[in-house]
Amino acid sequence: MAEPANTAMDACAAQIRAAAVPLDTPENADLGALLERIGDARVVLIGEATHGSSEFYRMRARITQALIEHKGFDAVALEADWPDAARIDHYVRQRDLPPAEWTAFARFPTWMWRNRETADFINWLHARNASLESTAPKPAVKTAVYGLDLYSMFTSIEAVLAFLDAEDPETAQIARLRYGCLTPWQSDPAVYGRAVLTGRYHYCADQAVAMLTELLDRRMRYLARDPERFFDAVQNARLVADAERYYRVMYYGAHESWNLRDSHMFETLQAILTFRGAASKAVVWAHNSHVGNAAATEMTARGEHNIGQLCREHYGHGAYLIGFGTDRGTVAAASEWDGPMEVMRVRPAHADSYEALCRASGVPAFLLPLRRPLGDALREALTPPRLERAIGVLYRPQTELASHYFHANLPEQFDEYVWFEQTRAITPLATEELEGVPETYPFGL
Repeated sequence: MAEPANTAMDACAAQIRAAAVPLDTPENADLGALLERIGDARVVLIGEATHGSSEFYRMRARITQALIEHKGFDAVALEADWPDAARIDHYVRQRDLPPAEWTAFARFPTWMWRNRETADFINWLHARNASLESTAPKPAVKTAVYGLDLYSMFTSIEAVLAFLDAEDPETAQIARLRYGCLTPWQSDPAVYGRAVLTGRYHYCADQAVAMLTELLDRRMRYLARDPERFFDAVQNARLVADAERYYRVMYYGAHESWNLRDSHMFETLQAILTFRGAASKAVVWAHNSHVGNAAATEMTARGEHNIGQLCREHYGHGAYLIGFGTDRGTVAAASEWDGPMEVMRVRPAHADSYEALCRASGVPAFLLPLRRPLGDALREALTPPRLERAIGVLYRPQTELASHYFHANLPEQFDEYVWFEQTRAITPLATEELEGVPETYPFGL
C-alpha cells in the first residue's frame, strides 16, 4: 500500500532538514565544507533559479570569491555576450585598451548583468587583481572574465574588423566583403533567419566560416604580436559563424537552436581553458536550466542538452554543478520580450515541487550536498522526479505551472543545491550612479 502523500513529503522534508547546512546571509556564509566537497574540480558551474533575484547573485559571487582566493580559479565565464564580457575583463584586469564606442549590456534584458549585485563583484575582482604581485619572472595570474553566449553577431563582427584593421588591413577588406552578406540584418538578426527560411535571401554561412578559417590559417602571424587580442578575434569570429546558424535554425527547430547555443557555450568554455593553460580553472555563471545536468530533466525527452550535461560528460566529477531555488519573494523580470523590467511578486512554490519540499523543511536558507556518497540517503528520497521552477528574463505568474515548471531529478541534476526561502529582486544600475567612473568601466554609457 502506497504511503500517504503528506507523510512521504514530511519524511523527505525531515531528511532535507537533517542534511541541510544552514545559511545566514550570502556575505556571512561559511563555505569551508563546500570548498572541500568541490575538491579538485576544474569547472564549477553556479546557477540561479531566476535571472533577477539578489540572493542568487550575491551567493554566487561569494562562492566565486572563495574559489578564486582558496582554490586558484582564474576565469569567470558568464551567460553573457563575448564582447560585453570583454568590457568587464578590460576593467578587472586593468588592460590598456581604448574604450569601445558602443554601450555594453545595452540590449534586452539590460538588468541581467547591469545591476548592483554584479557591479559589487566586478569591483571586488578589479581590486583583487590590482593587489596581486606583478614581479618577474612569474607574475601572479589575474582572474579574467569571459562571455559564453552567442547573440552579439554584429558587435562581434565589429570586433573582428577592429582587430584586422590594426593588424592586417588587407584581410580587413576581405572580411568586410564577407560579412557584408549579413549587414542588411544588423538591426534585427532574427529577421535574417526568417528571410533565409522563406527563400527570400541566400544564407551567409560560407562567408562566416571562411572568415574564421582565414583567421586560424594566419594564427602564427597574429599570435606573435598579441596572443590575447588574437584569441579575442578568433572567439568573435567563431561566435559570428555560430550565431549565423543559430538565427537560421531558430525558426524550425527549437531543440536545435537550444543545443547549438549550449554547445557554443561549452566549446567557448573549452577554448578559454585551453588558452589559459593546463592549470586554469573556471567558474560558470548561468541559469539553472543551463548548468544543471539536462539528462536529469525532461529536456532530454525533447532531445536537448546543455552546458552542464556536456561538462558532466567531459569532466566527470571534475565538474561541480550548483543549483539554486526559492519559494517566494520578488524578482526582476519582464512580462514580454523586449518589455520593461518590473519588480514582480513570486508566487509560493507548487505543492508537488522540490521547492515545496525545501519550504517544508523549515530551514529558511541552506546548502544541500547531493553528491555521492555524502548524500546517499537524501538522494534516494529526492530521486523520484518532481516539478522544479525556472524563471528567466520573463515571468508570467498567471500561467506559472505551464510557463515555468518542468520535471527533474534533483540529485542527478546538481551536486549541490542552495536554498533561500524568500528572495528579493536585484537592483538595476541607474544612469546617475555611473557618472565619474573610469572610461574602462564596463557599464559606462
